[in-house]
Amino acid sequence: MNKNDKPKKSWLLATVEKRATEIILEPTPEDIAFQHSIFCQTAMPYRDPGDAVREWERRQGNVILLIEAGKVLQGDGEFHKVGLPFGPKARLILAHLNTEALRQDSASVEVESTLTAFVKRLYDPLRDGRTPNGRQIREFKNQLSRLSGSNVRLGMVTDERAMQVNGNIIQSFDLWLEKDGRQRVMWPSTIRLGDEYFNDLRKHAVPLDERALAGLAHSAMGIDIYSWLAQRLHRIPENRPQLVPWVCLYAQFGQGFERIRDFRKHFIENLRLVYSYYCSARIDANGKGLLLRRSIPPVPPRFFVVRSLP
Repeated sequence: MNKNDKPKKSWLLATVEKRATEIILEPTPEDIAFQHSIFCQTAMPYRDPGDAVREWERRQGNVILLIEAGKVLQGDGEFHKVGLPFGPKARLILAHLNTEALRQDSASVEVESTLTAFVKRLYDPLRDGRTPNGRQIREFKNQLSRLSGSNVRLGMVTDERAMQVNGNIIQSFDLWLEKDGRQRVMWPSTIRLGDEYFNDLRKHAVPLDERALAGLAHSAMGIDIYSWLAQRLHRIPENRPQLVPWVCLYAQFGQGFERIRDFRKHFIENLRLVYSYYCSARIDANGKGLLLRRSIPPVPPRFFVVRSLP
């Protein structure tokens, strides 16, 4: 990246980057997570948009994401409104569900034990100095509830046709709810992804390094940048770099920022951290935008196999 665009590095950021460089070596199959390609190009909200906001739409190029907040059956036997999924935890949970479904080659995912183990992996005591506490686990569960109640439409438009996938990402679940704050937080025993979503995921899954997701677990923008670069850089033609102007980056990643210059500073800070976990990314930030060059993906193709549709 252009040195003139680099903000002064804090001691904490320097420590995190050093740690990232040490742990992100060649991945093993156990390190791989998956995200749908549309969620790599568009984004859920970074922050809670509030209960009054019941619909979220994002467009990026020829892909469209529309999420409608829904309702979830709770312990009183009534359906209650839940808000839109948001933040890094919603992204991490979705990546975990995708990964387990693809590994098992089944839309039905056993999550009671796998999700607990996944959350514990995200909070590495050596990196964060602590293990996940009850409040953090409840936050993950809240985002799982929001994802479960949401109706999602994924769209892609080409010169020849328009493709749309409708329905819930999570089709059915048995969501355990706390009756009071003293009870242990419990996950659903199983979750079933929507058939349309699962079938489309099998064709459009983007492999990510779970260790990078763990390192970026505090930043929704960081996860989005990493996912975007993971699905895009390896598709750029050799010797034909692509410039993405700041105005386009602002439209894609700038939710919540009123001024491009404020967004640009925050974006570069996140980009530097992402680069620590995706060191093979050939990128350069300058006054015009982000220059992208063909790069090997963070997970080489030989490390993963997604079964094709019968």
